[in-house]
Amino acid sequence: GLLFWWWLRSRREEEAVPTVKAEAVAPVRVAEAAVPVAKSAPPTPDNLKRIEGIGPKISSVLRAAGITTFPQLAVSDLSQLRQILTEAGLAALADPGTWPEQAGLAVAGKWDELEALQDELKGGRRV
Repeated sequence: GLLFWWWLRSRREEEAVPTVKAEAVAPVRVAEAAVPVAKSAPPTPDNLKRIEGIGPKISSVLRAAGITTFPQLAVSDLSQLRQILTEAGLAALADPGTWPEQAGLAVAGKWDELEALQDELKGGRRV
């Protein structure tokens, strides 16, 4: 019954669409045509495991939450990160307190500074 209803409805919609004869359509010059907006490709994911305190499990949880790049992680709110970890049942395992800072260094290409900071951390936490 549902399939028949859908078919009948789609037929009515096809009949309701007015048809235009080819000669009735005014030619459109290229300059007047709307320029299609290019859809930007999603950003290439970064290896979030380069951040001290993020392992494979937390990396996959962050990706599932839409955080896939260092710039996204750098601007993430700590309460948002904690909520993501809590919902995944990982809040007791990780402290995201330094993740945005580390990601910010990665974004800036300050790999030596990132490495020096990570030498001071244990599991992503300041010791």
